[in-house]
Amino acid sequence: MKRPHRPASKKSSSKRSSPPSSQKSASRPAPSRAAPREEASARSTRPLREDLVLQASLEAYGLVRHEGRLSDRALDFTLRRKAHLYSTERRAVSERVYALLRRQRTVDYLLSRARSGFERLETTRQDVLRLAASRVLHGESTPTVARDSALSGEDAAALNALPEAAAALEALPAAKRFPIAASLPDFLAAKFQETFGEDAVRAAEAMNERAPLTARFNPLKTDRETLRKRLAEEGVESTPTPLSPLGLWLETRVNVFSLESFREGFLELQDEGSQLLGMLVDAPPTRVVDACAGAGGKTLQLAAQMKNRGDLHALDVDEGRIDELRKRARRAGVHNARTQVIPPEGAPAEEAIAPLKDKADRVLVDAPCSGTGTYRRKPDARYRVTAEELKNQVARQKALLERFSAMVKPGGRLIYGTCSILREENEAVVEDFLSRHPDFSVRPVAEELGAELGAKVSRGPFLRLAPHTHGTDGFFGAILVRAK
Repeated sequence: MKRPHRPASKKSSSKRSSPPSSQKSASRPAPSRAAPREEASARSTRPLREDLVLQASLEAYGLVRHEGRLSDRALDFTLRRKAHLYSTERRAVSERVYALLRRQRTVDYLLSRARSGFERLETTRQDVLRLAASRVLHGESTPTVARDSALSGEDAAALNALPEAAAALEALPAAKRFPIAASLPDFLAAKFQETFGEDAVRAAEAMNERAPLTARFNPLKTDRETLRKRLAEEGVESTPTPLSPLGLWLETRVNVFSLESFREGFLELQDEGSQLLGMLVDAPPTRVVDACAGAGGKTLQLAAQMKNRGDLHALDVDEGRIDELRKRARRAGVHNARTQVIPPEGAPAEEAIAPLKDKADRVLVDAPCSGTGTYRRKPDARYRVTAEELKNQVARQKALLERFSAMVKPGGRLIYGTCSILREENEAVVEDFLSRHPDFSVRPVAEELGAELGAKVSRGPFLRLAPHTHGTDGFFGAILVRAK
C-alpha cells in the first residue's frame, strides 16, 4: 500500500465520532504501557488467512457499493461479526476495502479492458476481481494476489493484462483520462478542475491516498511533548504536525482506541485541518457556541482553548451525536460544555435558540457539506454527491449561516467552515451572506493564526487547505465579524 501523502517539504505526513469511552476499572491494575507493542509484535507474526480476509472484504465492500451503506459503518458492522479474525486480518480488510473504494472507477476501467465480458460476470466474481486488481495497482505481486484470491483461467489472466490496460488509459485524451484516472464521477472531476486548475491531477492523486493518522493532544490534561513520551512508552511513535501546534502524526499499527492515553482522555483523533479550523474560533473564556457540534470533535478543542472556563454551548439536531459528545467530554475532562439537542429549521428551532440571540462572542458553524475534502478517509462519499444534492447542501449552508448568525453579539465573530473544496459551498456562501448582512465583514485568517502560519494555509482572507498542498483534509474557513 502507498504511504500517506505528505508534501515534500515535510518530514512525514465528516466529522467523525470516536468510539464510546472506556473507563478504567478501579479494581484492576492499570495495563502496562508496553503491552500494545508486545501484543502487536505477536500478532504480526501470524500469516493472514486470505480466504477469511477475502470473504470479509467482499461483505464490507458489498454493503457499501451494493447496499449504499457508509464505508466506516459497513466495515464496523462486518468486523463486529468477524470476531475470529486476527487484528492483522481486520486491518487488512479495512485497508483493502478503502483502497478499492478510492480507485473504484480506475479499477473498473482497467478490468473492462483486461477481462473480456467483465461487465457481464456475476456480482461476487466482479468484486473478487476488483479487490485483486486494486491490490496489484497498489504494488502487490500479481502471482501472490492471484493465489490469495483463488483466481484461475481468464480471471487470473486479467491481472497479468492490467499493465496493457493501464497503457490504454494513459493514451486517452486528457479530458477523458482525468475522470477515470482520478476515479471521480464526471460531475466531480469537472469540479476538481474548476477548483484546482493545473493542479487538479495532483490534487486528485493526493485525495486518493491513505490519510495519516492524526491526533490532537488535550491541553486540559497534557502538552504535546509529554504526550509524545507517553505514547512512546505505549509503543507508538509520533511526529509533531507542521501546521497545527496541537497535533501529532501517529506511526502505529496499534488500535489507538485501546491505548491508555486515549482511554484517559489525553488525545483525540482529529485531522490537522480540522484543528486549524477550530483555532480560527480563538475561543475566549466567555460565551461560545458550536452550532453544528456533531459528536464534538471541535467542541472538545474549544473547551480546551477556553481552559474549561466560560460558557460553551454545543448544539446539534441529532440526539445520538450529542450523547456521544457527552461521553467524550467526560473522558476529556471538559466541564464548561452545555449540550443541547435542537429541532431542525423551523419555528420550534428558533424558539430553542432564542435565549442565545445577540449573546455569543463566538459562533462556529461547521456546516454539513459535500465532504469533497475528506475523500482520503471517506472514499465512498464521491459516489453519493450529485448536482442536485450539491444544490441542496448549498441551500442548507446558507440557511444555517443565516440562522445562527443571530446569536452573534455586536463585536462578536461568526466562523463558517466546511470540509469541502468546492467554491459554491465556501466563498460563494460567504459572499451571499455578506450581501444580505452589511453589518458583518471578513477578518483575514492570517490575523488570527499569525502571519507565518496564515501565509501557509490561506488563500486571500480565507482558510484553504487540501491534501496535495498541506497534507491535511480539504477544509475551508472564514471569520466574519459583526460591527459593534
